[in-house]
Amino acid sequence: MKIIEFEAPVEFVANINEHKDCLMSQDKSHENPDVLWFNIDVPKGHGVQAGDRVRIIVEKI
Repeated sequence: MKIIEFEAPVEFVANINEHKDCLMSQDKSHENPDVLWFNIDVPKGHGVQAGDRVRIIVEKI
């Protein structure tokens, strides 16, 4: 069952360790209830850079 799907720009890619990075996008005001944001770890080699748009899909399985 799909819970949410949205697109957003990646604001920052953080180096977590030698195996993974963290992709981040946050509402700068944190006060707009319509803006969704994310922090998600991904394996190295993803090729995503700040400014790239990504689609986030959360499903309950």
